[in-house]
Amino acid sequence: MPKSIRPARHDEPTTMANSMRKLYSRRAFTTRGLAGIATTSLLAKSLRADGVIKDIAESLNPLAPHAGHFSPTADRVIFIYSTGGVSHVDTWDYKPALVADHGKKITASRWLNKPGAFERFLIKSRWSFQQYGKSGIWASQLFPCLGGAADDLCILNAMYCDSDGHDKGTLAAHTGSAQFARPSHGAWISYGLGTINQNLPSFVVLAPHAPYAGAQTWGSDFLPGCHQGTHVIPGKVPLPNLTPQSPSLNRQRKELELLAQINREQETDSPLDIALEARIRSFETAFGMQREAPEAFDLSNESLETLQLYGIDAGTTSGFGWQCIIARRLAERGVRFIELIDTGSNSAENWDSHGNMADHEKLAKAIDQPTAGLISDLKRCGMLDRTLVVWTTEFGRTPFHQTADHPGREHHNLVFTSWMAGGGIRGGFVHGKSDEHGILPAEGSVHTHDLHATILHCMGLDHERLTFRHAGRDYRLTDVAGKVVREILA
Repeated sequence: MPKSIRPARHDEPTTMANSMRKLYSRRAFTTRGLAGIATTSLLAKSLRADGVIKDIAESLNPLAPHAGHFSPTADRVIFIYSTGGVSHVDTWDYKPALVADHGKKITASRWLNKPGAFERFLIKSRWSFQQYGKSGIWASQLFPCLGGAADDLCILNAMYCDSDGHDKGTLAAHTGSAQFARPSHGAWISYGLGTINQNLPSFVVLAPHAPYAGAQTWGSDFLPGCHQGTHVIPGKVPLPNLTPQSPSLNRQRKELELLAQINREQETDSPLDIALEARIRSFETAFGMQREAPEAFDLSNESLETLQLYGIDAGTTSGFGWQCIIARRLAERGVRFIELIDTGSNSAENWDSHGNMADHEKLAKAIDQPTAGLISDLKRCGMLDRTLVVWTTEFGRTPFHQTADHPGREHHNLVFTSWMAGGGIRGGFVHGKSDEHGILPAEGSVHTHDLHATILHCMGLDHERLTFRHAGRDYRLTDVAGKVVREILA
């Protein structure tokens, strides 16, 4: 972190513009000559002796690392998203009463909030549950490996959200808004804290396919474009076009110096052009990635034992195990926010099990060992204490159906399960619970806004102060709601 602490809340653009103009008038010759390349980290280092120019360099480099509002318990986030809606009553929310009342008819109108009487039949889980670890956390037989990590997990069994639609639910889980495109959680953290490693993106998304709602889930919307997620598609060449075309590093550096001169001239005419600044920054990041990204994605030096921990073989370049081990490697190298999207080889392979809950078995098997391996690996590397791992989905699935013997489950946003681990979170702990059948929260309910507020808190950011002025008002990840779930903090 730099010695000077910069507030995570940015000023309104007009206020910043006025301040910048004053600086320009005071140091017109020097500043106007250097503004186009002030974003480069090399230049920022060379101008440390001049406080005014240093301030300009840091303000024009939106990825410069800086402290948050208070001391964090985590330095980075690994966010695991299982798209499609994972059934809580088949995974982490054990309901003996649902087993006992299987096939019983209930009237659903009171909690569906719809007129008339809706009759449904309670459907038990097809999988057995057992307790794990010293904490005795319940998990179904779908997650035996993660069950073995129970003492590191904090289970949130009373999550709820505003929409039971895939697109809206996914958008809300990532941006805090179920209605409109907004900056994603990773973009907000990048905006609030900058990046530790200037040669890698601050926000990386590892995913074969986008989830519901598409690339909006890692977009920056009205935040500067440099904060959006970099989408990496697993495969033999996860980052195409990374090999420089220039025959030598020295020649490429000269080419970039020429480009910087052109940028200087352009910024002389438009010194506060945010889009231009973002483009300049993207070239700098790409140049740095040519040096560091290939090594970060190269697993050849990982031991066979480590690969087996994630359930992958030497030479593997895809699959959820690959995503998990790459997440650990990116976290080691200073990437602030890493998202792993759990989706199959095509976008239709997800947890949306309307027709047959048996689909959950294959999907759970694909992520169980890799996710448990990630937690174990972070722990043995001494990183779990400073890495916040979050797993969630857009909503749960109904503990009932219109037909008594139906093999599937429908969307259910009234209550579902998420979990967190590491980074200042209590391990071996269950927060909140649903009612006896898993239909509604019974106590300790946690809204999506609360989950986001808690993630930001662990990163040292106050969700009410991390704002951005846009279209005449201040926006934040948690909209006008949300509270930190302090009961789960270590």
